[in-house]
Amino acid sequence: MVADVKDAEQGTKRLVVFDVEGILIPKNRYILFEISRKVSFLGFIRILAIGLLYEAGVLSLESALKRIFLALKGLRAQEVLELHKRIPLMPGTEEVFKTLSNKGYRTALISSGLPIQAVEDLATRLHVNYAYGFELEIVDGRLTGVVKGDVIKRGGKAVVLQNILDKEGLTPKDCVMVADDRNNLPMFPLCKLRIGYNPDFVLTAKSDFVTRGSLTEILPPITGEPTPASQHKLSRSRGLREIIHTGSFLSSFICIYVLGNVLLASLILCVALLYTASEVARVRGINIPVLSSITWRAAKKTELYEFATSPIHFALGIAISLLVFPEPICYIAITVLTLGDGSAHIFGVKFGKTSVPLNKGKSIEGAIAGFMCAFIGAMIFVDPARALIAAAVGMLIEGLPSPINDNLSIPLASGLILMLLM
Repeated sequence: MVADVKDAEQGTKRLVVFDVEGILIPKNRYILFEISRKVSFLGFIRILAIGLLYEAGVLSLESALKRIFLALKGLRAQEVLELHKRIPLMPGTEEVFKTLSNKGYRTALISSGLPIQAVEDLATRLHVNYAYGFELEIVDGRLTGVVKGDVIKRGGKAVVLQNILDKEGLTPKDCVMVADDRNNLPMFPLCKLRIGYNPDFVLTAKSDFVTRGSLTEILPPITGEPTPASQHKLSRSRGLREIIHTGSFLSSFICIYVLGNVLLASLILCVALLYTASEVARVRGINIPVLSSITWRAAKKTELYEFATSPIHFALGIAISLLVFPEPICYIAITVLTLGDGSAHIFGVKFGKTSVPLNKGKSIEGAIAGFMCAFIGAMIFVDPARALIAAAVGMLIEGLPSPINDNLSIPLASGLILMLLM
């Protein structure tokens, strides 16, 4: 279903198409953290399980949405349709659409995760030309559990986009796509420029440009204007984040001289559980002293509006390394994760100019710096040959797009390769 929010005008330079969840509003907030408030705890667990099955590729998007909304059958439609208004826009969203409008670009929102009414409301607020979402069947003011629409069907988003291009008299060379997950891949052939914004591993490899900062960072590749120098500086929050990341290198020495591997791993897992509870509460508007304040200070701007999972993966990467690998391999795995990955991020932001071919969100300059730091750090625990191998494997994994978070894949890959060489 489409809402033409503005009368179509011919002669515009280009069309910029946006996915919605994960781009304009935090990912998974609408269904998982807003709608789930309206169901029981068991209902929330069911919705969560369905979402995990979709992410794992077991369920199609259409099947997952139908199962989720069947669990919501009987809820008042107006309450469900108003929930999106509780969700904040991602940083830079209003500035992006104002800039594109001033420069004469046409814009469209194509969402498979929000009902059409919610997408239309966003389009009105942001002065967007086209808005598409799925349809909710409503009888006597309540949800029947039935959802439908082109956008939830396999390849349906491409059909919708082609209709917009035909209506505007445009071709794929006039179209730009901004997306974050594989559900948007069918639209890629219809767009000359494909931008991955906080993309999953599939879009990381297939996008022409990748960014994970403010949404305003998508503007230079679209408009052709120079990238602001501020995009190459470490923010205060990013600096604190990297200090925590690289400083965790000291956990190896805490194990050796103070606590031991099992005890420290247990403490880290306990903190991870507390952090998880804190994040669930924070997303629901409840702040937990200390933990929530650390998140607010260290999280990226985009993470402040959604469940920030990176610290959990980071804690698991260290804890699993300590519990699975023998000494000193566990310490080398932690070194590659903390010094290597952390340095790659820092140098990539400050000095990165050449993108890794298969992962445009990473830079070759950052990978080289990460390799050197990981290699030097690993030599504290083993001979140069094994330190070289561990650092090389870790930075190779860091630079490749993968469905596994690199806070897990880097230490596990580095540790496993050294285990095989023993």
